[in-house]
Amino acid sequence: MAHDIVILGVFVADAAFRCTRLPRLGETLIGTGFALGPGGKGSNQAVAAAKAGGDVGFLARIGTDTFGDMGMATWAAAGVTPLVIRDPDRATGAAGIFIEETEGRNAIVISPGAAAAITVADIEARADEIGAAKVAVTQLEQPVEVAERFLRRASEAGVTTVFNPAPAAALPEGMLTLCDYVTPNEAEAEALTGIAVTDHDSAAGAAAALMAQGVRRGAIITLGGDGALVLDAGGARHVPAMRAGPVVDTTGAGDAFNGGFACALAEGRGLDDALRFATAVAALSVTLPGTAASMPARAEVEALLAR
Repeated sequence: MAHDIVILGVFVADAAFRCTRLPRLGETLIGTGFALGPGGKGSNQAVAAAKAGGDVGFLARIGTDTFGDMGMATWAAAGVTPLVIRDPDRATGAAGIFIEETEGRNAIVISPGAAAAITVADIEARADEIGAAKVAVTQLEQPVEVAERFLRRASEAGVTTVFNPAPAAALPEGMLTLCDYVTPNEAEAEALTGIAVTDHDSAAGAAAALMAQGVRRGAIITLGGDGALVLDAGGARHVPAMRAGPVVDTTGAGDAFNGGFACALAEGRGLDDALRFATAVAALSVTLPGTAASMPARAEVEALLAR
């Protein structure tokens, strides 16, 4: 069955601890709250894209355990079609998330579990679904060679490819030439280019360095509360952030942005319109706690865009 958007990524259970500030190394703090819920960058992006109105298939590997069941229930509720392999020999992954309540900042440790065992052969088994999509999205929480093969299969089929290089890692030679769009944050852009992103000018410099490495259509540096900086054939420009309400939790903001961006591209929107749509999805996501649970519905996105 064909889907407009196919996303390769990781599902993990997020164990989120809230505290007044982030703990220092060796320090124990008394937290102010705890929640257990669905997470993983790829899964979050799939949920964001589906809730924003996209037709999404999600490719991953999970365990045959309680956390894996959580993933299946999450995708069913969001309208995501799971193109997943359930692995009886490995546990579904988990992430420890520490959220500083005063600023919404976070620190995260992820153990991908079964997701790390996904293989190039798993990509080949889904080559038809990948090639039939309008937009293909991946990140780097699964092995880099698997992400590379996914992008290659999509690129060879003429599918628009979006690469969110998170968390940052060394890339195989030429991998960025398979990407229509690349969407790192400031730290990831610096890791890929060696250029510290501290303002719009340095963001534009990092974007230019990414384009020089072969990105085909546009480099988009996400800047947190400052929006994003995009560079394409039309030049560099700033995409302002939107504000939908008080900031509660920024953990899923990048995933919301990427999911919204994929949804908009699949609908045939131009780049600037797609980025505005993605920014609205991200702005709404930070007003609620959690990652997948914070992704807004299409009606909420349209209401914010209409303001």
